[in-house]
Amino acid sequence: MSITKNINELQTKLKSIGVQLIAVSKTKPIEDIKEAYDAGQRDFGENVVQEIMRKKDQLPEDIHWHMIGHLQRNKVKYIAPFIKMIHSVDSLRLLVEIDKQAQKHDRIIDVLLQVHIAAEETKHGFDHSELIELLREEAYQNLKNIRVRGLMGMATFTDSQKVIKEEFYELRMLYEGIGASFFKNDDNFNVLCMGMSSDYTIAIQKGSNMVRIGSFIFGERNTNKEETKNK
Repeated sequence: MSITKNINELQTKLKSIGVQLIAVSKTKPIEDIKEAYDAGQRDFGENVVQEIMRKKDQLPEDIHWHMIGHLQRNKVKYIAPFIKMIHSVDSLRLLVEIDKQAQKHDRIIDVLLQVHIAAEETKHGFDHSELIELLREEAYQNLKNIRVRGLMGMATFTDSQKVIKEEFYELRMLYEGIGASFFKNDDNFNVLCMGMSSDYTIAIQKGSNMVRIGSFIFGERNTNKEETKNK
């Protein structure tokens, strides 16, 4: 399997339709990420803070790191100086902490608000009413060092394309409604992130303009050993 070939194939397909590729490099070795980098990929997604920190020091400085996993508030301070985007914001308390740490480094950090659209209860995120409640909160409106770029959601892990299409459509409608109601004059609210290796083509059909792809690029994940080491 050629990582270079996979990156080139995806970038050719996605750039022509205005979809941004986040290469999900969690559990992958430095050599694999470097090969993707050499093929022109600059945006990489990780889900463990310690793993981002370890990899960041061994790879080129112009890589854009995306935090795509569930983020604990006490870990924000480690990534605040450099993180490109945090995809998994699922509470006001987390937003407040990101804002606080961004302020310390005189930065504005881009975030995506995670919406729970899947059947699995194990997935994180706001439901529709919680999201609207958040955006109406005075405490949220007072935050100056975060920039909400859009919404992110993960579909149910299922073979049913019907279910996946319905969930992505639901998120697209919410994204458009939220945009019209709360971000009408904000050109920065322009990211709808949904779709992974198994369902990104459906996600794009339903309006996604940012996809997070790992196994299609790098092969199946190296589980347990690497993840345990970085916990």
